[in-house]
Amino acid sequence: MNAIALPNAEQAQQDIVDEFAFFGDWTERYQYLIDLGKQLPPLPDDLKTEEYRVHGCQSMVWLVPGGSAEKLHFQAASDSAIVSGLIALVLRVYSDRSAREIVATEPRFIEAIGLAKHLSPTRSNGLVAMLVKLKAYAAAMLKA
Repeated sequence: MNAIALPNAEQAQQDIVDEFAFFGDWTERYQYLIDLGKQLPPLPDDLKTEEYRVHGCQSMVWLVPGGSAEKLHFQAASDSAIVSGLIALVLRVYSDRSAREIVATEPRFIEAIGLAKHLSPTRSNGLVAMLVKLKAYAAAMLKA
């Protein structure tokens, strides 16, 4: 039986852009983000450690890598509803990809859906910190 192929990172970003285009205003988009965050699988408490903590976020965020350079998988969680939604978007684009694809993929969806303009500076900084950490994990896998 053939497994359903995941869209590549670029297609995942385009899917996100298309989904956000359905919403007329940012109140609806924030609600959608919160709903996406609620769908994240729970992160076990024993993984909520300083080692996996993303610094630079106002809220608590943990990003846990797993897998290999061929296929890196990430688990993540936050204590903030909107940040959990941002995590859900980031994981759609970057989780279960090769380290090479992760490093090569720029997060253009952030600008394309208008997130860059509608996040508070602290949330924007946190999102950037999360992407930097995620790409650093992938880069380290390529060097291993």
